[in-house]
Amino acid sequence: MPASRAPGRAPRKGRLPDLERFLTYRLHVVNKLSDRDTQRAYLERLDLPLSEARSLAAIGRFEPLSVKDLARAANLDKGQASRSAQSLVERGLADKTTSDTDARGVWLTLTPPGAAMYDRVIRLIEARNREIFGCLSAAEQEQLGSLLDRVGRHLQGDATQDD
Repeated sequence: MPASRAPGRAPRKGRLPDLERFLTYRLHVVNKLSDRDTQRAYLERLDLPLSEARSLAAIGRFEPLSVKDLARAANLDKGQASRSAQSLVERGLADKTTSDTDARGVWLTLTPPGAAMYDRVIRLIEARNREIFGCLSAAEQEQLGSLLDRVGRHLQGDATQDD
């Protein structure tokens, strides 16, 4: 919800539902707030922009990764994934090797300093999750996780996994 409103303007009311009651709107707001604070934490504590931290976490978890797979795993578009991967390579945190099967393709893996940074990124992700979801009990966190998994499966068209 906006913090301020133009003078003399009241919220639009009528036969339509209020925007801020839609779950998609609320998820977007929570995501933006979380990303803002997480971006700040990555920069302050690890000197990594959010996209690079997410890329490093994805490479560390699923290596070796192509740039296309990195984009999917880190929830970035291919251009962002490519730029993040290149930056990680330039920082000495990742290696890029040419694919044996496709001369245009590359595989991304972590270097030893990248693996050490991966450990720091995962610890920060864990801390951020405690900060963000600390207002929920363990049972509520488990339930929220299950519900998000279910919605994710639904959006991916995998209705067979729904409860």
